[in-house]
Amino acid sequence: EAVTTSLQAGAVGFAVVAVFMIAVYLVPGAASALALALYVGLMVILLAAFEVTLTLPGIAGIILSIGMAVDANVIIFTRIKEEIGGGRSVEAAIKAGFEKALSAIIDGNVTTLIAALVLFWRGSGTVKGFATTLAMGIVLSMFTALFVTRFILRALYNLGLKNPKLYGVKRDRKPFNFVGIRKFTFAIPVVIFAIGIGAMVMGVSSGRGAFNYSMEFMGGTSTNVTFNEDMSLDQISEQVVPLVEEVTGDGDVQTQKVEGGNEVIIRTRTLSAEEREQLNQLLADHFGVDENQITAESISGVISSEMRTDAILAVAIATVCMLVYIWFRFKNIRFAASAVLALVHDVAVVTVCYAVFRWSVGSNFIACMLTIVGYSINATIVIFDRIREHLKTAGQKKDLAELVNESITQTFTRSINTSLTTFIMVFVLYLMGVSSIREFALPLMVGIVCGAFSSVCITGPLWYMMTAGGRKKQAEGGR
Repeated sequence: EAVTTSLQAGAVGFAVVAVFMIAVYLVPGAASALALALYVGLMVILLAAFEVTLTLPGIAGIILSIGMAVDANVIIFTRIKEEIGGGRSVEAAIKAGFEKALSAIIDGNVTTLIAALVLFWRGSGTVKGFATTLAMGIVLSMFTALFVTRFILRALYNLGLKNPKLYGVKRDRKPFNFVGIRKFTFAIPVVIFAIGIGAMVMGVSSGRGAFNYSMEFMGGTSTNVTFNEDMSLDQISEQVVPLVEEVTGDGDVQTQKVEGGNEVIIRTRTLSAEEREQLNQLLADHFGVDENQITAESISGVISSEMRTDAILAVAIATVCMLVYIWFRFKNIRFAASAVLALVHDVAVVTVCYAVFRWSVGSNFIACMLTIVGYSINATIVIFDRIREHLKTAGQKKDLAELVNESITQTFTRSINTSLTTFIMVFVLYLMGVSSIREFALPLMVGIVCGAFSSVCITGPLWYMMTAGGRKKQAEGGR
């Protein structure tokens, strides 16, 4: 059911994203919709060819790679609009758009690919599944964005669609003072972290723990019940699960039918002897179940401490590798440090939400964090690429704050549109998915919003503060 609803949600989400791209980017948007359709088809073929087992983290990897495929197209089309707005012909604008977008696309995708390879190398179980689908998706998304989209776009142009109005025109906007409001934007995550720490302290002091760990982490109780009739999955969800939740006070309940009989397995958090008796009594009263036909046993957590350690270590190594790559490509440690700090911010904010809202921490948590790590860095790279471009042309002449504000403003539409298209995909997944999918989609939506906020409001001002401080020291040293 989870797989079926995810596929349906993916189809609906893709259709909405395609309509959005066509409405916003016109002819280039139509080209991207065709290229993305080919991308999805090739992805399905590869999954079947390599017999990749689809898990929830694996689906997360595909969602992330679709988001990055859309992102690459948005970067290119934004550049094309800028070139047309600057007075170039459509043909010249298409050529220049792809050329100028190339560095941002390569850096963003290679950075995430490095993370995927490290996660595959050091991770285990579900982490490997995420890394596999993500790596496949990144390679495919770069191919479709840089070659397929270009081919389709040029074909549409050669068919007679040459009017600049069909490609859109982007005029220069007055730069917004993102650097000037940095004290306010930096204060927001500080307040959020304070609330999160307070929630964790209250959870520990009340005996509930800092986080609501699922049975995948903590283990639990498996209860086998033989009903008097063959109950459907819907009946079990509607009639049995609420009774179980009444006893446990917890929404983390898993049910499974045993084929060829009326037996149902109910997995919950660890139940005390009194809670087991209460559950048995409720089942007997509501369904006429023979209490002698109910058995219970303890189960261990399927996510071992070793798997958790592997996941944390893999993310740490991937972060260091991304830092080194950004440092190498941008030839400035301040770019890398700002990007990694923003990444830590995004992960920390979502972790705070898990503590405050008591979301269940299980395999979904690992999948969500891995997705945020892969997604967050990409938006930051695009802004840094524009800052790097302005530094080459303006050098030391232009005011640093003005340069940063101009770079963020010029890439702002791209940041919003990319985040919006990915958010749409995940939101449809949340609306149409089963409970396990919604548990993954909700925090991921928070992560997408956090990623957009940190990329626009934190990374640039952070880099500015580090660089301005460095220039000031150089100036003082020269006097």
